[in-house]
Amino acid sequence: MAFRLPLRRIALARPATVARGFHSTPRALVKVGDEVPSLELFEKSAASKINLADEFKKGDGYIVGVPGAFSGTCSGTHVPSYINHPDIKTAGQVFVVSVNDPFVMKAWADQLDPAGETGIRFVADPTAEFTKALELGFDDAAPLFGGTRSKRYALKVKDGKVTAAFVEPDNTGTSVSMADKVLS
Repeated sequence: MAFRLPLRRIALARPATVARGFHSTPRALVKVGDEVPSLELFEKSAASKINLADEFKKGDGYIVGVPGAFSGTCSGTHVPSYINHPDIKTAGQVFVVSVNDPFVMKAWADQLDPAGETGIRFVADPTAEFTKALELGFDDAAPLFGGTRSKRYALKVKDGKVTAAFVEPDNTGTSVSMADKVLS
């Protein structure tokens, strides 16, 4: 009996962060007001680095996150909804980001927008560092995709800060992040 009292005191004295690990509260995702992470990504090749925080310092546009280049929904529905949207040319800068290598992203851009007429830029996040910084990664697809992937989302950005976030509740669906919902 003498040992229980000190153990209870120790348990009660633990920081809230330790106890929080036992709750089923979902992680916080990117939210309105957050800054675009300042991290290096790649566009077209391993030699062509890009930082979306720098790209959005003075201006606006969108970051569209997808689970994987060349995947069915991403290639057949989601990204084409932006490519074919009548307001895409006036939407500001638009970047499609995926956890793929820069060579895959270039090939995918060449397939979806061969003439580069839309102005949409396809950017690689090969280590998922950018995706994780936004807290928009998920591992449920690891058996299929081989590691952390990006949730499907769209972020409206103005002057380097997120002004609207459209994150699919099931990670990969298309109920909230299609161009007709985001650009309208």
